[in-house]
Amino acid sequence: MKHIHFIAIGGAIMHQLALALLRQGHIISGSDDEINDPAKTNLLQAGILPAQQGWFPEKITTDIDAIVLGMHAKADNPELIQAQKLGIPIFSFPQYIYEVCKGKRRVAIAGSHGKTTITSMVMHILKKCSKDFDFLVGAKVPGFDQSVQLSEAPIIILEGDEYPASVVEKRPKIFFYHPEISVLNGIAWDHINVFPTYENYCSQFEQYLQLLKPGMLLLYNKEDAEVVRIVEKSGQHLQKISYGVPPFRYEDGVAILNTAGGDIRVSIFGRHNLIDLEAAVSVCEALGILRQDCYEAIADFTGAARRLEKLMQTENLVAYRDFAHAPSKLKATLDAVREAYPNHELIACFELHTYSSLSEQFLKEYAGSMDAPDQSLVFFSNHALSLKGLPSLNANQIYQSFNRSDLQVLTEKEKLVSLTEQLISTSKKPVCLLLMSSGTFDGIDWKNVVSQSK
Repeated sequence: MKHIHFIAIGGAIMHQLALALLRQGHIISGSDDEINDPAKTNLLQAGILPAQQGWFPEKITTDIDAIVLGMHAKADNPELIQAQKLGIPIFSFPQYIYEVCKGKRRVAIAGSHGKTTITSMVMHILKKCSKDFDFLVGAKVPGFDQSVQLSEAPIIILEGDEYPASVVEKRPKIFFYHPEISVLNGIAWDHINVFPTYENYCSQFEQYLQLLKPGMLLLYNKEDAEVVRIVEKSGQHLQKISYGVPPFRYEDGVAILNTAGGDIRVSIFGRHNLIDLEAAVSVCEALGILRQDCYEAIADFTGAARRLEKLMQTENLVAYRDFAHAPSKLKATLDAVREAYPNHELIACFELHTYSSLSEQFLKEYAGSMDAPDQSLVFFSNHALSLKGLPSLNANQIYQSFNRSDLQVLTEKEKLVSLTEQLISTSKKPVCLLLMSSGTFDGIDWKNVVSQSK
């Protein structure tokens, strides 16, 4: 049993790791200057919600065995400075995960997009096939009560993020897992506040592959040209297996896989999601599950939270929300929905929310990404710009960047809701509404909006 203190305990993954270690019997304490739900409620129910928000260096004593430092904490954090003075071991969360999982068979899912979906699919298959495993995933997954699980299981499935591990350890999180099996699914420039050029961003994945031990298994997406280039350049010392889109067809918006054991109807759709499915099946096959059993197990997988998650469906309206924010993922999601619902009026609402998407120099990357819908709406909040310290944007910049003349740009959530409701009510065809953001559209309750429409 150890006393572990979390600096920035309110983070989505940080608090889940804290809860997982608490369940193992460790003493857990923590601090943060802002804790919101679901972290606040989860920590309160577990009895480890800090009594006050803020940083309290007096909490940091020699009784603490380890510090887990969140990315939210800055270099001048008073608790961090005190821990450094006392010589207490300091870990980022991926470093600490590795410390407690050294003896497990580690599987890491890496790439610019698809990580959460693939990790969730692997978890779903392993659970249905009664495999004992631990996991770390960046979203709520149906059938699982938490996002981090640590136990005596021999395997751990890890969603591998390329974002820096902490203010002390600025290398990507994926560098610290040292997996025996890895997936590299897709490369598309992101996080420009950390990786200022495309070449710099790609180099993180090149270094990641170079760090893997010779002979380790790498599963990679053969349909992504940049992935193939990086694998050929930096993965020659690895055992490599490629994957791609499986044979499939659509029937009434439902994807049907053509497998060796016959047709299998699946609950997901879109070529990018089916590529993710093949990655997950390949991982599970490498872990000893028969391929056909994997296909049958994945049939009822409905997706991780906010990954083409269906909000509702009636005779005249189907609504989805998706985490898409990078240009390539945005386009892939829209193309997938267009292909699955060819006879619907496709209305797409996209929120510019990440640092990259709100940056004037990055906006040009979105050219052509919203061509598939019948109606394309882009929303951004001036409040989000101010929080990120970015200059204001104007509609003309966004029109030019997306290169779509009939694009509608909105900055007030009430107008976005009103226009969306109007487009739905006046459509002469059934409507497919797609809501895409890594944020919340400034707090819009879309379930309430769509439940009152059409």
